[in-house]
Amino acid sequence: MDSVTGVGVLDKAVLVMQAVATAPCTLGELQTSTGLPRATAHRLATSLEAHGLLRRDADGRFDLGLGLVSLGEAAAARFPLVELARPVLEQLRDDTGESVQLFVREGDQRRCVLSLESTHGLRWIVPQGALLPLDVGSAGRVLSGETSRTEWIESIGEREPGVASVSAPVVSSDGGVVAALSVSGPIERLTRQPGRRFGAAVAAAADHVSTALR
Repeated sequence: MDSVTGVGVLDKAVLVMQAVATAPCTLGELQTSTGLPRATAHRLATSLEAHGLLRRDADGRFDLGLGLVSLGEAAAARFPLVELARPVLEQLRDDTGESVQLFVREGDQRRCVLSLESTHGLRWIVPQGALLPLDVGSAGRVLSGETSRTEWIESIGEREPGVASVSAPVVSSDGGVVAALSVSGPIERLTRQPGRRFGAAVAAAADHVSTALR
């Protein structure tokens, strides 16, 4: 695996956590999903278990540990944006019928900190916690500081073929962009002009969240 931080053991431990976050894993499944040697996967998983970050379920598979609950609560308490934005995004999801997301910049990438799925059978799903590029997609362009004559930016098939999105900035009291709020879904429904269809609603929702932050 390529090192992300230069600290190999840390990168491998995070890889194990990410694999288990997707679904509980036996040791063999963990080895397959991470590509790590069996002995390394076992050593890291049992060490994470000792720290309460992983646990064993009733079938003996590695699962997320209960120690993450308190860490998650502490992180949420120190990052109120998500809970402030949640009711606004829920309303936007219900009004548009499409999937909605909230992204924040993380270095030269963007992380999805809140993702609410459409109820349509055919929908675009961005996993909560996913780390995506900044240089493609409407949300990445918003977080990169791109501006538009409108209050929103749209993208059509930029990051994934067949997917369209429209995003607007969430702005702090000093005028800085702190997040990007997005609606995304299949081009068949959002059309090749997603901004014309949902731009005003996305911009209004982003403004509501911006106001709540002040």
